[in-house]
Amino acid sequence: MTIIATWNVNSIRARIPRVLEWLDEFKPDVALLQELKATDETFPVLEIEDRGYNVEIHGQKNFNGVGILSKSPIEDVIRGLPDNEDDEQARYIEGFTGGIRVASIYLPNGNPTFVAGKFRKDGGPIIHEKYEYKLRWMECLHDHIAQRLLLDDVTVFGGDYNIVPTDDDVHDPEGWANDALCLPQSRNRFRRLLHLGLTDAYRVFHQEPHKYSFWDYQRGAWQKDFGVRIDHLLLSPQATDRLRDCDIDRGPRGKEKPSDHTPVWCRIE
Repeated sequence: MTIIATWNVNSIRARIPRVLEWLDEFKPDVALLQELKATDETFPVLEIEDRGYNVEIHGQKNFNGVGILSKSPIEDVIRGLPDNEDDEQARYIEGFTGGIRVASIYLPNGNPTFVAGKFRKDGGPIIHEKYEYKLRWMECLHDHIAQRLLLDDVTVFGGDYNIVPTDDDVHDPEGWANDALCLPQSRNRFRRLLHLGLTDAYRVFHQEPHKYSFWDYQRGAWQKDFGVRIDHLLLSPQATDRLRDCDIDRGPRGKEKPSDHTPVWCRIE
């Protein structure tokens, strides 16, 4: 069995005690990390290698950053989405490890969605460049995944997708309705990924609503369970056939000085 987990750590340097603690206790075979906020030079490679992990990252100073940790060698590494070379933000890394192709994804947030106080000639709102970037990035991701699915690989696309798939995945659907994570245009593009043949691993085993992977630091969101489910493991058909379990590990979110996200993991035979 292979355990693959995804976790937005919200700064690897700030969260390194929590990450090392989790690696020691949970012992995932592969960990897909996002929002490292570190470069190759500042990423704590030695501490993680001491736990028996190989490390590949696509880093960026103070922002973004994605990585793959694996107990097996990591080969065929791709940094950044192909055909999106102009993107300077470190949001995608892919590799082949332990017989499985994995990708760590940090999708753009997309807020604000519209330019305040400005409208098109037809009266409609003007889309903000940050939301345009999110939608454009998702189109590039869609095209890349479509190509990857032509291969016969067991593949897991894990990460912080910054997408709330349905109203069952947010504590306050009405309050979040105009957020970039919940807008119909965002959800439509997420569904397009699923329609390629991907499976949301969590929903294979859990149909109950209002289970979350992110809780804001403000307003006691964690204590009140005011969260959203935005961290996903999307599996190719070959991986889905071998999927045996998936869940959200709430433990790290309740620790001292935690990330605002918590890991999501799946077990593949």
